[in-house]
Amino acid sequence: MTTSYRGPRPLDWVRSIKVKLGLVVVGSVAATVGAIYLSLSVGVHARYAFVGGLVVSLLVIQLLAHGMVMPLRQMVAATRAMAQGDYSQRVTATAQDEVGSLASSFNTMAAKLEEIELERRELIANVSHELRTPIAALRARLENLADGVEALDGDAVSAMLKATERLSKLVDQLLQLSQCESGAIEIDRQSFCVRDIIEDAIAEVRPINAGVRIVAQVNEGLIGIGDSGRIHEVLTNLLTNAVRYSPAGAEVKVRGGPTPDGVRIAVSDQGAGIPPDDLERIFDRFYRVNVARESGSGGAGLGLAIAKSIVKLHGGSIRAEPALPVGCRIVVDLPN
Repeated sequence: MTTSYRGPRPLDWVRSIKVKLGLVVVGSVAATVGAIYLSLSVGVHARYAFVGGLVVSLLVIQLLAHGMVMPLRQMVAATRAMAQGDYSQRVTATAQDEVGSLASSFNTMAAKLEEIELERRELIANVSHELRTPIAALRARLENLADGVEALDGDAVSAMLKATERLSKLVDQLLQLSQCESGAIEIDRQSFCVRDIIEDAIAEVRPINAGVRIVAQVNEGLIGIGDSGRIHEVLTNLLTNAVRYSPAGAEVKVRGGPTPDGVRIAVSDQGAGIPPDDLERIFDRFYRVNVARESGSGGAGLGLAIAKSIVKLHGGSIRAEPALPVGCRIVVDLPN
C-alpha cells in the first residue's frame, strides 16, 4: 500500500483547481516582488535582487504546486503497481478540488478491484477443493481396478458413477452461476400459478428426506410474474436445504401470499438454524455454516448463491432470518 504523506497540504482547502492555479500565480508574483523590494531596501544590487526574487518565486511555486500534482503522481505509480497485480495501492485524497475527487474515486476503484481479486482467488481455491475430492476418489477406484486389487463389480461401477455425477453437478452449477451473474440467462416473464410451482417443487424434493413433512400454505388464485422454470429451481434449492438440515419428524413449511408489489414465498424449517453472523453470508458462493461443515452433509454451497442470482434477475430480493422458536426462514419477494 502507498505510504506517502497523508496529512493536509497547501491549498487543500480550495475547492477549484482553477482558483488554485490563480493562487499559485498570485503567490509567486507577490513573493517575487516582496523579495526584490526587501533586497533593494537593504542595499542589495538590483541585479542580485532580481535573481533572488526569481529564486524565491520558484520556491513558492514548487511548494504550492507540489501538493497539487502529488495525487496525480501517486495515481500513476499506483496504476503501474496495480498493472502488476498489487491492488492494495491507495493515494492521498485530502484535497477538496477536482483532483481530490479523482483521487477519492481512484481509491474506491482500487478497493473494489482488491475485493474482486480476493473473491477470484477464493473462488479458485474453493473450486479446486470441491473438485479434488470426487476426482481423487474416482482416480483411486480406477487405479485399484487397473492394478487388479479390486474387481469390476456393481459396487465399483456405482461408486464411480456417483463420483462422476458429483463432478457433473458441480460443473453445471458453476456454469449456471456464472451465466446468472454475467446476465447471460434470459428471463421469460409470464404469469404462473404460485401453488402449482410450489407443489411441483415439493414433489421433487420430498424423496430426499422422507422423515420430514413438507406443508404448503398458499393463497388461492395467487399469480406471479416471472420465469416459472427458474422460480421452480429457486424453490427446489431452498426446499432441499430445508429438508436436508431438518431432523426426523420435523416440518418444513412453504407459505405463499401477495405483497403490495408482487408475491412473497417463504420456506421455514425446524433445523439447527443459522447463526446471526451467517445470515448474510449463506448466499455467498461455496459458503456453508458450521453445522453443514461439521456434519459433512450438503453440497458445494452453490445452491443458495444460484437462487439469489435468479431472484435478482427477476428484480426481486431474498433474505434469511431466524424462524421462531427454532430453525431458519428464507423469504423471497418477487415483483409483478
